[in-house]
Amino acid sequence: MLKMWDKARELAQMAPPERNRWVDFLRALSILAVVIGHWLVAAPYIDATGEIRGGHLLGILPWTQWLTWGFQVMPIFFLVGGYSNGVSWRAQLRKAEHGQTGIYRDWFASRVQRLITPVFPVLLLWAAIALGMTQAGMDRDQVRMATQLALIPVWFLAVYLLVTALTPLTHAAWRRIGFRSFFLLLAAAILIDWLAIFKGVAYVNFLNFLFVWVGIHQLGYAWLDGAFRGTGHRLFWFVSSLAVLLLLTVIGPYPIAMIGVPGAQMTNSMPPTIALLALGMTQTGLVLLLEPWGRRMLENLTLWTATVLMNGMIMTVYLWHLTAFVLVMVAAWLLGGIGLGLYPGTAEWWWTRPVWFALYIIALLPMIAIFARHERSFGPVRGGRTVPRLRVALGVLLICIGLAMTAAISIASPEGITGVRLWVVAFPFLGAALLGFGPLYGLFARGKAEGDSAT
Repeated sequence: MLKMWDKARELAQMAPPERNRWVDFLRALSILAVVIGHWLVAAPYIDATGEIRGGHLLGILPWTQWLTWGFQVMPIFFLVGGYSNGVSWRAQLRKAEHGQTGIYRDWFASRVQRLITPVFPVLLLWAAIALGMTQAGMDRDQVRMATQLALIPVWFLAVYLLVTALTPLTHAAWRRIGFRSFFLLLAAAILIDWLAIFKGVAYVNFLNFLFVWVGIHQLGYAWLDGAFRGTGHRLFWFVSSLAVLLLLTVIGPYPIAMIGVPGAQMTNSMPPTIALLALGMTQTGLVLLLEPWGRRMLENLTLWTATVLMNGMIMTVYLWHLTAFVLVMVAAWLLGGIGLGLYPGTAEWWWTRPVWFALYIIALLPMIAIFARHERSFGPVRGGRTVPRLRVALGVLLICIGLAMTAAISIASPEGITGVRLWVVAFPFLGAALLGFGPLYGLFARGKAEGDSAT
């Protein structure tokens, strides 16, 4: 860890003065909030019969549902994504002005590579664990529960990739019509919720995975261009968005919780609703109000170094934090259920949270040490050559389907000899190979080269 700190400090000192450090800080903070939130709401315990129950804090203590307004910070990640994608896409457009071709395919394939490369180890490990547990005769429902819990974080990557893929279109819309591009998406999200909630149209609400998250991503462009003009504008945006959020949840039909609660008839996140969009707008106003203070704070080299360090391992922490949680829970169960006899939400349960969090961090640190290097272990896509358009589309489709199914139905299978849905595991690897990177790309490239030589 000391070497990682020294490297982060070196990179921090090299950062150009014009870089908006608040963007990097928010990216790191949002992931840490997700990690803490997951560790807090997942509350397994052993009941009076000796059976282990998968408790969920939001269902046990309804007042904690209000806490999701602070811990559901995926909107901030999409806001920051819009800002960052805007910066990098404009750099690509400048290359096009000098005659470079294939800029979108090269740019997008590179963005996919940075996001997906860290996923490969965690997918392979849990496929091996699921296979091993199945062959050892463990109950397949338990195998599925453990596997699905550990890999739930990958759903976000599927959605984020789709939003990133639309960057040229959404960026052009922002440049042409400004805030109207956001309000059109807001109107579409409202229409979808009306059809789903009041008209009972089945499955139409899944379109809000696009309208809600692209809408928040659009606000990142607004931030980048300084469209939030001064403190007064940002304060008005925050207060008005918060008022709408309160109306939708306290008076309206939407639940308070911004993540799913077991047994609830409606969820604000799967798929997202306009209540979650209102939360994203509220969070946007708040973080922009805090930006001047935050940028001054990050002039401190130690704080900026910590931010750089966290951003250098951000995907590793996000992808492996629930694996650490599962391993600690399994260890506690094997040790006779030590610490699992407390009912979630009691005073004793709250007092033990720091101890459990320390154990989760201890379990996570070796994973960071081993796997964080995968966040910077990639080279040029296809040796720098442009990836054909059809391969980009097919590759991204395979990756998104694989990641979405990993979170939705689990890689663990209730049938078959292996106990693993091999096609779900394979899709992200095959998609990456089509895009020109990943463990299978060597085989793909070798096979293609042999075919070319034969002809």
